Amino acid sequence: MNEPYLFESPLLEGMILRRKSQFTMDVMLEGNSVACHCPTTGRIGDVDVKGLSCLLSFHDDPKRKLRYTVEAVSCDPPDNPDKHWIGINQTLSNRLVEHLLVTRQLPDMIADYSSVRREVTLGSSRLDFLVGSTYLEVKTPLTTLHVPYGAHVKTRPAAPFSSTDRMVKHVGELASSLSSHERAILLTVHQYQVRQPKAHQRSTNYDSVHAAFEAAIAKGLEAWTVDFRFTPQGVWLAGYEDCTTSLL
Repeated sequence: MNEPYLFESPLLEGMILRRKSQFTMDVMLEGNSVACHCPTTGRIGDVDVKGLSCLLSFHDDPKRKLRYTVEAVSCDPPDNPDKHWIGINQTLSNRLVEHLLVTRQLPDMIADYSSVRREVTLGSSRLDFLVGSTYLEVKTPLTTLHVPYGAHVKTRPAAPFSSTDRMVKHVGELASSLSSHERAILLTVHQYQVRQPKAHQRSTNYDSVHAAFEAAIAKGLEAWTVDFRFTPQGVWLAGYEDCTTSLL
């Protein structure tokens, strides 16, 4: 069964004119420039987003300053009628994973459970899910985009990043939970189909992060990935796999 996560209304296609700030983008939509919310504050891979096609959600809420949110971008040519979309709203990932768990679409990863709880406390961390007796933490990295780029895509030099403390903390808490729980999983979500795997950009803390992962996996932590097919109508599961050994 591959039951999609459907949007309330189909997303609208536009073209990014510029990224105005961490939180905003100007987008050409039906011949007009509109200011849109950008749901990710970091960079989107190594691409210059100017000129990229995008998908927008509309929110008819008078309390919102910006009515549109950029939900996805595409590195395919703008005139391609069958674009591959890359979801950039990282908060959507938890809703997608919850949908997969509730509809039991990840049986090879986790099958025997009777409850799915969101936002559970473990030690000093708040983790994303407790599925039966298995803790599950979701990550949605956008520092590397595993897709081919069209000729129109301009790239920018990779910028070093150091914000890894939260991940290291959660990995440690997950591994520590294995003394009282059967399983703990770190799930990496790609809101797109991986079509061209690339070397991951390394943080300035790579050695310490790698050591933390090695120690956690030695205790029994599992690492999985899940890919999605993102469309204007909704999001479909594209595939998932155990990648624990590849992190060693």
